[in-house]
Amino acid sequence: MAANNDMRRVVRQSKFRHVFGQAVKNDQCYDDIRVSRVTWDSSFCAVNPKFVALIIEASGGGAFLVLPLHKTGRIDKAYPTVCGHTGPVLDIDWCPHNDHVIASGSEDCTVMVWQIPENGLVTSMSEPLVILEGHSKRVGIITWHPTARNVLLSAGCDNQIYIWNAGTGEAVIRLEDMHPDVIFNVTWNRNGSLICTACKDKTIRVIDPRKEAIVAEKEKAHEGARPMRAIFLADGNVLTTGFSRMSERQLALWNTDNMEEPMTVNEMDTSNGVLLPFYDPDTSIVYLCGKGDSSIRYFEITDEAPYVHFLSTFATKEPQRGMGYMPKRGLDVNKCEIARFYKLHERKCEPIVMTVPRKSDLFQDDLYPDTSGPDAALEAEEWFDGKNGDPILISLKNGYVQGKHREFKVVKKNILDSKVTKNSENSSPANKSASSTPLIKSEAKLEEILKEIKSLKDLVSSQEKRIIKLEDQMSKIAI
Repeated sequence: MAANNDMRRVVRQSKFRHVFGQAVKNDQCYDDIRVSRVTWDSSFCAVNPKFVALIIEASGGGAFLVLPLHKTGRIDKAYPTVCGHTGPVLDIDWCPHNDHVIASGSEDCTVMVWQIPENGLVTSMSEPLVILEGHSKRVGIITWHPTARNVLLSAGCDNQIYIWNAGTGEAVIRLEDMHPDVIFNVTWNRNGSLICTACKDKTIRVIDPRKEAIVAEKEKAHEGARPMRAIFLADGNVLTTGFSRMSERQLALWNTDNMEEPMTVNEMDTSNGVLLPFYDPDTSIVYLCGKGDSSIRYFEITDEAPYVHFLSTFATKEPQRGMGYMPKRGLDVNKCEIARFYKLHERKCEPIVMTVPRKSDLFQDDLYPDTSGPDAALEAEEWFDGKNGDPILISLKNGYVQGKHREFKVVKKNILDSKVTKNSENSSPANKSASSTPLIKSEAKLEEILKEIKSLKDLVSSQEKRIIKLEDQMSKIAI
């Protein structure tokens, strides 16, 4: 019987059976980076179609690097960093609705939101757009809402979850008494109406954050004591990674309507690295990257038993310290690329490309169904008032062109922008849609010039203060 099952698994039809991974050539890596050594199980890397951000070792505080994707090769030691935190940075996450906005959580108990300039950093950045203060212990988890603009979730070692309106800087929702121990991870479901958490008490919880209610939970989802991870799948089921009592690594699938028993459990190996799951809702593939492992395993999730089908393993010689995962709209559709990872070594970041081999050069629409685009479905206030919105999908048929055009509009609309520009850009939606493209371009140019003038003025005033201070010191010495 077992042999028959194996045979069935071998001959199962799937267009992803031949997915293969390939590391890029050395000159396309990001070299000479001192990746953070902090003991925390986050991915240490965040990627979007414009930038790669990496948490690095920093003396006297916490910092991360933000590099334009094309800035490969050796990174100068003097390259500017984002360095406003007073303690090590533990987690970073790019805003899904604005490719220039990134949030960071740190040991200094704060969450900071940053706006990265169009072409990357020219000087180090220590002034965030917003500082979100409320946690009493270090903040190790940061994740943006998938469909509502400026809604940001943070979880700290105070066992509390805060959901912020980053545009106004206030904590609108506090989930204070739901977790008796350290929270390992938090993820949103596809439309952001629910969150799923994995906690040190070995319990998986599905929570409605606006009602502040636990919708479903499973104690001892994995028997082992080591950290678990839980993520939502597109159909609302929950996928978890954890350890058995014998310290074997496991992958399990749960139906949130009945969490008594898992739909399936896969046992893998006895390595002790935490398995970080990365999920692609378009292809229903989940990639498991173990911290300290040198491989990426990938599985296809289907709606028929046994539900989780092992596809293959991408193995290398070097262990991974962290991993970044590119959103679908940043991939090269002409090369049939279905995923791209950014693997952190001790001193470098190495992109790994996953492709499905195809003979034709035409757009493969079966590999690229419409995917989440950069436009938000809701404003923050609408979501906090109880509205839900599914992701606004875009076609990848034209590759990058559409992405860039749409992303530009998102930057214009973002509330966070107004903090920087102090501009009355966000007037009425009717005016916005009526304005022509050339006008938007000239406004953007003007805005950029005003920003530069402001930064020059700030520089001049800070130099003036410094000169006055030095003159004062000199006069004291002369006396």
